[in-house]
Amino acid sequence: MTDGHHGTIRSIAWDPKGRRIASASFDATIGIWEIVDGQWDCVLNLEGHENEVKSVSWSPSGKFLASCSRDRTVWIWEIMEEEHDFDCASVQTCHTQDVKRVLFHPIKDICVSSSYDNSVRFYQEKGDDWDNFCCLEGHESTVWGLSFNQDGSRLASCSDDKTVRVWAAQDQQFLSWKLVCTLSGFNDRPIYDVSWSKGSTNLLATCSGDNTINVFKQDSYSGDQLTCMTQVCKASHDSDVNTIEFNSVEERLVASGSDDGTIKVWMVKEFD
Repeated sequence: MTDGHHGTIRSIAWDPKGRRIASASFDATIGIWEIVDGQWDCVLNLEGHENEVKSVSWSPSGKFLASCSRDRTVWIWEIMEEEHDFDCASVQTCHTQDVKRVLFHPIKDICVSSSYDNSVRFYQEKGDDWDNFCCLEGHESTVWGLSFNQDGSRLASCSDDKTVRVWAAQDQQFLSWKLVCTLSGFNDRPIYDVSWSKGSTNLLATCSGDNTINVFKQDSYSGDQLTCMTQVCKASHDSDVNTIEFNSVEERLVASGSDDGTIKVWMVKEFD
């Protein structure tokens, strides 16, 4: 797949059915890719952002696609009945700085975004538009990465402030969130990405500009408990580690990518 963009591709995302890929590019467009005549082809370029597009994410229903940009906006695109017809359903201007990441909730069509303005914001469809119904504040610098756990009851955010914060949903509609844990003192440089395991192990992996990967296990949770994660292992690359992701089937398998030019695949060992 070489056609479709004229700049760096910063982020990609599979749609829920695995039939399409969305790509976010520094050329200010979003590419929609499908297999045409036996090969992947860019069938559509979504335009509207005024600057570099940093991240894309599909909703679990497959009805919406979210994108975010250096232009400080989050766009929600609605896929119409005609599959190649994407309509801009909303442009959110709540952030005051470059928006780094968008991510849909794994169960509900709720979108979250994180930004250079140190905040995490939540959006949900309301009538003919989308509503910014919640803002999480607490990080002291850029929020680089976001990850929901499997059932969507926890959200982890990682930051330039060298911390990971874990937020817990306070209701079954995921409309209210509360900080329940702050992981600090494990890294000497910014934490760039975070990923929850997809199974029952409740593992959380992080990666950092100090070349390290940390894996934590969720302890039992109760009300106002703030120390809810225990470090279970640590690994490293030879340079900054920029991205990390747990396998969707084998819940102890995690992959990491680094400035050292390598992708490493790790198996988290047994722990108490």
